[in-house]
Amino acid sequence: QVQFVESGGGLVHAGGSLRLSCVASGSIRSIGVMRWYRQAPGNERELVAAISNGGTINYADSVKGRFTISRDNAKNTVYLQMNTLKPEDTAVYYCNTPLGSLRDSWGQGTQVTVSS
Repeated sequence: QVQFVESGGGLVHAGGSLRLSCVASGSIRSIGVMRWYRQAPGNERELVAAISNGGTINYADSVKGRFTISRDNAKNTVYLQMNTLKPEDTAVYYCNTPLGSLRDSWGQGTQVTVSS
């Protein structure tokens, strides 16, 4: 089973930007869909963005127009560019596959904190 390591989080002011990376332990070329999730304290984990190998992309309404998901299969990496960050974007961000999320198998995530 492919494992994921997320990085790129940090503390930013509202309106700032961050770029998250998710590096896989193996090839993601055969993985059809990669997703970014986030979990804020006291909240359920929620789906933020998804990208397929064919380039189909979906975003949660709360991040549309501000976040951009991309993938580089040659580098086994998925990215999440986050612009115009808001305090409500504060959460731990995870990447995963649909199967991995069903199995409740997660990496350590990366903390994003947005100050007002």
